[in-house]
Amino acid sequence: MQLMIDEIREAAIRPIVKPGKWWGVLFAFLGLFVLAALGTYIYQLTRGLGVTALKDGVFYGIYMTDLVTFIGISYGGAVVSAILRLTNAAWRAPITRLAEGMAVVSLIIGASFAIVDMGKLPHLWWVLVTPNPQSPVIWDIVAISTYVVATLIFFFLPLIPDSAILLNGSAHKFSSWRKKLYSMISLKWKGIPSQRKTLARMMTLMAILIIPLAISVHSVLAWVFAVTSREGWHSSIFGPYFVVGALFSGVAAVILVVSAFRKAYHLEKFIGQKQFRYMGLLMLVLGATYLYFTFAEFLTEGYVQYVNTVPFLRSLLVADYAPIFWPFLILGIIIPVLLVGIPKTRNVKGVTVAAVLVVAAMWVKRFLIIVPPLRHGLFGITNPSYTGNWVEWVITLGAVAAIPFFLMLMFRLFPVLPIYEMQEIAEEQSQHQSRAGDVPSLKTE
Repeated sequence: MQLMIDEIREAAIRPIVKPGKWWGVLFAFLGLFVLAALGTYIYQLTRGLGVTALKDGVFYGIYMTDLVTFIGISYGGAVVSAILRLTNAAWRAPITRLAEGMAVVSLIIGASFAIVDMGKLPHLWWVLVTPNPQSPVIWDIVAISTYVVATLIFFFLPLIPDSAILLNGSAHKFSSWRKKLYSMISLKWKGIPSQRKTLARMMTLMAILIIPLAISVHSVLAWVFAVTSREGWHSSIFGPYFVVGALFSGVAAVILVVSAFRKAYHLEKFIGQKQFRYMGLLMLVLGATYLYFTFAEFLTEGYVQYVNTVPFLRSLLVADYAPIFWPFLILGIIIPVLLVGIPKTRNVKGVTVAAVLVVAAMWVKRFLIIVPPLRHGLFGITNPSYTGNWVEWVITLGAVAAIPFFLMLMFRLFPVLPIYEMQEIAEEQSQHQSRAGDVPSLKTE
């Protein structure tokens, strides 16, 4: 049993003590994109939104697409982890730290696009000091802010016992500043029964709270569009449609993050086929549900054929936006569902390829939700085509690079696996195997 615990502890701190020879190169490469995005944002900040391709007619574009996409990704990480904790799924343990870490990073990056999209900072100030309770925007800010705090707490709680383990139970000698950091986070954790009980209660409470919080964030985000009278936005199913879409892309993003860290730090012994198969099946169910919502949305609008709806649907299905709509549907939903649904491709490689397609396609879908209804404006007005310009694309690419950049930084500080949680499960497995007369081992497939 002790050997098993030592293996868990050694694997959990590999990114801290042995980041690998390519860590610095990749970190610097991603950092260049992040710096370029920051520099471009400062340029936009000094000149205003006029340097972007956004106009009066098309007032939402790539920034709003990024906001919905990144917050959606965070939603998947946090909610999946919360649901798996509440259902006490033992296979979850090796992936919860990565899922919760990804939720924190993508949420903060996604929320920052609300500021980027406003242009100059005084606009944000006036929204905050003169709030309009009738506008979904102010409720969106409240919901996202609350969700950020809850996600940080959800990530922080399992770090309390892990930090104490690093301080007192690790064979590695940490530097003095790391010891101070872990000492501060551990909150004098001793692992006594009262502390374990309190931590378990807090984790359960946060897991329960984070699910409705996350649903409210994406529902309110959907209502920013749905409560308008614009064709393509005014829809009664936008709330659940956005929630399912967020879960779909979020689960895919978790798979990508888990796959990358598993490969980079040789965590195959702890993160096996089982985790990918289960996460893949979850993605399959969500993909099929999202496909149903998409079909239901277009069927009802297309069947009635209101005069203002027809130009929007035509542009999406057979005209301007058809070259990206159909690839989204085929490559982003149907093929991933098939890759996971067919037993032969339901493996680490197949599920990871499916996840890549889903994450890319769901960004495209958010763009298709936001931009085409603006292109075909109110009162039959057709606005100029919009694809963004270099300012918006550089900031977007920097935001995409920022997710692995900050995750790499995060797991240089904290264990990539939840040590305390995995130890508990390993002990339970060991006791069960001992009773059955088996040799204790980690069950990961």
